[in-house]
Amino acid sequence: MALGDLGFALGADRLLPAAELGLSLPGLLRLLQLASPALPIGAFAYSQGLEGAVEQRAIVDEPSAQAFLAGVLGDGVARLELPYLLRLYRAFLAGDAGAAEQWSERLLASRETAERRAEDQHLGRALSRLLVDQGVPEAAFWVSSAAVTHAAPFALAGARFGVPESALLGGFAFSWLESQVSALTRLVPLGQLSAQRVLTAVAAGIPAAVALGAALPDSELGATLPGLALASALHETQYSRLFRS
Repeated sequence: MALGDLGFALGADRLLPAAELGLSLPGLLRLLQLASPALPIGAFAYSQGLEGAVEQRAIVDEPSAQAFLAGVLGDGVARLELPYLLRLYRAFLAGDAGAAEQWSERLLASRETAERRAEDQHLGRALSRLLVDQGVPEAAFWVSSAAVTHAAPFALAGARFGVPESALLGGFAFSWLESQVSALTRLVPLGQLSAQRVLTAVAAGIPAAVALGAALPDSELGATLPGLALASALHETQYSRLFRS
């Protein structure tokens, strides 16, 4: 599948204008709201294993931070979160609640550590409660569902707020990346300009990550990030911690 098939400019390092993605201004504003670090779901409390990676000296400066996040984006987010998010989105568009629950359950089962699993459920429930308050009553199901993940209500919001799938996947990936860079500013620590350079460099890979995630068949879903899994596992017993994961 070519990048152009997903609404990205072929041969360019930028997204097409929102209108060409089929994204209306109200839809764009909703997507910005979903991707905002100000969204009150508690994402700031989690590092997703980064704190363990810093403790183990896998990340020590700007170049290593950029390399680490680029690897997680390409080998993790692109192959796991994004393709599952797409399937969830399409299930919600089709009104197939059963399929959405099954996809979310499979995504949750992929979390290698108890901390990562608890994080996914916490963020998913918090976002679900917010969506109920924002006029999406069907999100109430996910508040108590054992299969809840962050991606499930995110996909539901995209389907109900009129966000096209390519824009939704790109927004989710950028939200993940911004949260990770924010964590590294406190952990390494990275200065503000250094953090923005990391954000810019890794974000340049998001269009390709979205294209890959959208092209993967069901049989190829899944990430292979043993280093991140070990960092997360070690973080569970780390002596001093800033983050919950």
